[in-house]
Amino acid sequence: MSVIEKRVRIFLVKFKNEISFNEIPQYRGAVINSMKGEAEILYHNHKGGDEYRYSYPLIQYKRIHKKAAIFSIGEGVDAIGQFLSCQNFNLKLANRQMQLEIESVSPKTYVVQVWDSEFKYRIRNWLPLNTENYKKYIQLEAISDKVIFLEKILIGNILSFAKGMGIDIQNEISCKMITISEPKPIKAKDVKMMAFDAEFKTNISLPDYMGLGKHASLGFGTVVREYNK
Repeated sequence: MSVIEKRVRIFLVKFKNEISFNEIPQYRGAVINSMKGEAEILYHNHKGGDEYRYSYPLIQYKRIHKKAAIFSIGEGVDAIGQFLSCQNFNLKLANRQMQLEIESVSPKTYVVQVWDSEFKYRIRNWLPLNTENYKKYIQLEAISDKVIFLEKILIGNILSFAKGMGIDIQNEISCKMITISEPKPIKAKDVKMMAFDAEFKTNISLPDYMGLGKHASLGFGTVVREYNK
């Protein structure tokens, strides 16, 4: 098959500070507030009023190994310098102060493309179901039908990521669920949703710690590749 590759820039900042998963929205808000109203749109995706940037989030707030992190990709790599250069790392998360300490920074260039082989990934706290497809999902009786339904949504999430990165996917993307958890109720922006943990195989290479699905900017749907031991 014809192979089209896209090299994307990634910049991952890990901090020494521990946070809970539920604190990620507060952490995001604290980072934005630290720039005193001057944060670029990629930090919050809010254009003003009721207008939002609905494309793939290029700055994502994470909890990696229990610690705070920021994942940036594409144009987000340029924007992350705004926060790092202001050096205002004294953040307030709800009722506690937190002085961020950088543990590591990892700049990379990653090749995203469709291959003849497959890669295995795990995804955590994935939110595939909006109001419309939730109704369709709960009407499915067979587990196999539910898995196929979720596989199609995951392919859609990957295509949305590719579109947001300007990657033209001309080859068919395959996706096979290896394991998937029972859906767990979770609140995202005060809306009750169903989250899944899963392992899947796909023929497209994806960067570690990127997010897929709804609310990827808040740490949901974080993807990490699993290597054969």
